[in-house]
Amino acid sequence: MRAVQARKPVWKTSSYLVYAGGLTVLVAAIAALTYLSGHYGKGALTGWGALILVVLYALAHWFRRRGRWTAAGIFAFASVIAWAVFLGLAWEWFGWLHASASFKDFSIARLALELLVLVAAWDDRRRFGFPLITLISATVGWFFVIDLVSSGGTWTKVVTLLVGLAYLLAGVIGDSPSTFWLHLVSGLLIGGVFLDWWHSSDTDWALISAASLIYVGLAYSTKRSTWAVLGSVGFLGATFHYLFGSATTTAGLPIGTPSISGWAPSVAFACLGFWYVLLGLATRRRRTG
Repeated sequence: MRAVQARKPVWKTSSYLVYAGGLTVLVAAIAALTYLSGHYGKGALTGWGALILVVLYALAHWFRRRGRWTAAGIFAFASVIAWAVFLGLAWEWFGWLHASASFKDFSIARLALELLVLVAAWDDRRRFGFPLITLISATVGWFFVIDLVSSGGTWTKVVTLLVGLAYLLAGVIGDSPSTFWLHLVSGLLIGGVFLDWWHSSDTDWALISAASLIYVGLAYSTKRSTWAVLGSVGFLGATFHYLFGSATTTAGLPIGTPSISGWAPSVAFACLGFWYVLLGLATRRRRTG
């Protein structure tokens, strides 16, 4: 079967409803398997997983034959997830996966599962030309690389950073609609590593702010607003840290009782808002000039 040219989904009422419906069906299927896991053995549960996979994949091809590209793509996306779930159930039934196994333990079975999911995602991406499937490829691809060449700790974070940079390069070079997801996963991987490294001191959050400014610059240079969104989250986290640093925090966001009162929060968030506006207007001034 020849590859289908990737198209850019148009966000409108009908496409939103198709996305919401297809993903709801996927969540319902996973919930059903969760329920069935308490009533059937591993072999029977694997059979149920296979049935769900067949139904979702058949629906994807049924919609594809009728020219319903968005519906076909969203069910193809769901079928790749169902394929991953089915493989996990089958591997556990065969005794190849163990709940007590650690990420630090090298596992051929786990690598094979990840590779088979990658192959399925690549094949469905080629058949259906649906950009969202790239999200699965990028996420599982990252996990496969760190599972193959690292065993946790600092080296895993370094590998994650390198994978994120590789996705950024691929997103800059490519021009297909799928590159949106490469940029998104790249920003999340790189930002996640930075937050893991820098999340305690004032200096750490100054570095996060500098990285966030670079993210905004990448948004303008790559014309991908996801970088600006992630950069704005970094600035927001830094603002929370400098305001509520004495509270119990997670990634800079307060989860304890804030110790700041009075005008400080209002002034700080007003300054943050004006900073966003300034960043948004800076490029417009250059273009006008």
